[in-house]
Amino acid sequence: MNQSGVLSGMEAYIGKTPKSLEFSKSSKKVMPGGVTANIKFFEPYPTVMAKGSGVYLTDIDGNEYVDYLLSYGALMTGHGHPKVLKAIQEQISEDGTLLFGTPHRLEVKMGQKIQQLYPSMEKIRYTNSGTEATLLSIRLAYAYTGKYKIAKFEGHYHGGFDQVLLSINPPVNVAGPANNPIAIFESKGVDPHHLEHTIILPFNDLEATREILMIEKGEIAAVIIEPIQGGFIPAEKNFMEELRKLTTELGILLIFDEVKTGFRVSLGGAQELYGIKPDITTLGKVVGGGFPFGIVGGTKEVMEISVPSAASDVFDNSQSKGSSAQDVLFHSGTYNGHPTILAAGLATIDLLEDEIQHVFTMTEKLKIGINQLFASKGIDSQTIGLGSIFNIVLTDREQIRNYRDLQQSNFGLRKEIDYHLLSLGVYTKPLNRYSLSTVHGEREIDRTLEAYETTLNRLF
Repeated sequence: MNQSGVLSGMEAYIGKTPKSLEFSKSSKKVMPGGVTANIKFFEPYPTVMAKGSGVYLTDIDGNEYVDYLLSYGALMTGHGHPKVLKAIQEQISEDGTLLFGTPHRLEVKMGQKIQQLYPSMEKIRYTNSGTEATLLSIRLAYAYTGKYKIAKFEGHYHGGFDQVLLSINPPVNVAGPANNPIAIFESKGVDPHHLEHTIILPFNDLEATREILMIEKGEIAAVIIEPIQGGFIPAEKNFMEELRKLTTELGILLIFDEVKTGFRVSLGGAQELYGIKPDITTLGKVVGGGFPFGIVGGTKEVMEISVPSAASDVFDNSQSKGSSAQDVLFHSGTYNGHPTILAAGLATIDLLEDEIQHVFTMTEKLKIGINQLFASKGIDSQTIGLGSIFNIVLTDREQIRNYRDLQQSNFGLRKEIDYHLLSLGVYTKPLNRYSLSTVHGEREIDRTLEAYETTLNRLF
């Protein structure tokens, strides 16, 4: 509580969530830190949810929230949309099983829809998460080029595996020059090998990126990029166009990681907005309809190196083979192309084809309202993002172009505001981006802006 008797944001949050606190204590006896994924944690303890319906979440204390986290953007049709639930039920009823373990009709139906929306994905493979998708994309690049380094951009996230778990959120004072970043570990247990084999590039700095790639061109298989960093900082159009030209000239594959941006900034993802055709694309989140899911697609030439052959099957124990498993890129997974997930994903795409403009309209209304409220208090702020995703950056900088620009913002004030908003029924993880859905409407936007107004009046 401050000198004027107003509770801090965290105090207000704790006062509303005593059962989440107790749950957190007991869960630590079962799981490290009380969570099954580090991203689910925030201080002093995460909110424990009991129910989701449409745009709303209800926690175990009975508090109701307008949900802007939406499972980190995955639920673009909200919680338990009736059409998605119906599609799931119909698939189970018609097929009589949750899992075939064989090819089935929905694999092709979904694939044709993806090819329609993402023409660069001439052939596709299914995975069980966005992380698996980016992992496969890198293996494809290694196999296709015969080179075994990758380049990623500082501040970009591509999953929780060693090759890319570098320089996502590094301390700027140890991350090297802005135009030549140093690879920094983002986890214990990462093989030091990757410090030399994952090259870090400066986002939206074309000349510096060109210089680094020219030096390393003989060893880099692919550049992997979030075309919109973190889902909300866009690549500049000229930067993206020149990066595409440069990678082609140097014989380096270009991988678009559209796990966050796929369907959220456009039905055809960021590549539709930029008019760029990457060599490989990864998708996830939204297209799973609430289930774990990923897709990798690319040019026919790249994807065909995974064509299976009986003579090169890693599971074939016969000794009469004319070739070995190493002759084909191995990719497998019992749950790849899971029929229930594909049914949910197809229903999600159908909904978005009809309603995506509504999502964009509601997103813009919320962004405008938030900007007006901050301006009324004389607070420098920006709502940065395209389509249905944005983040709130409290800064007097005219433009946020990359990770280092973002570090100049007022994270302390943003976090304080976020905790107050939690206590008033607006949910996203503190400091996280906002994602909207087809079920966010005028009522929810007005309720959210009222909570913002109350919060800013408390603080200023």
